[in-house]
Amino acid sequence: MMIKPLGDRVVVEQLKQEEMTKSGIFLPGNSDKEKKAEAVVMAVGSGRVLENGTLAPMPVSVGQTILMKTWGGDDVKIEGKEYKIVSAEDILAVLEK
Repeated sequence: MMIKPLGDRVVVEQLKQEEMTKSGIFLPGNSDKEKKAEAVVMAVGSGRVLENGTLAPMPVSVGQTILMKTWGGDDVKIEGKEYKIVSAEDILAVLEK
């Protein structure tokens, strides 16, 4: 199944946050307490229509890693995988390597 967001919405897959103790032991069970604001863009909408009728380009593209607001957006589950649909306004930055 393919998902295509509408307007200025973006479908992202949030990256899991693993908590590590001072001794270097990972505690994966605690990772669901707070979701990390890092995510990978899976699909983007066509963009926002401006007042003059032109289409504003999307600030991100598929495959980019982003930082986004931790609250807001809508959680969806498709074919057993969890995604979040957020507005382009909720994207704070693009992470570049």
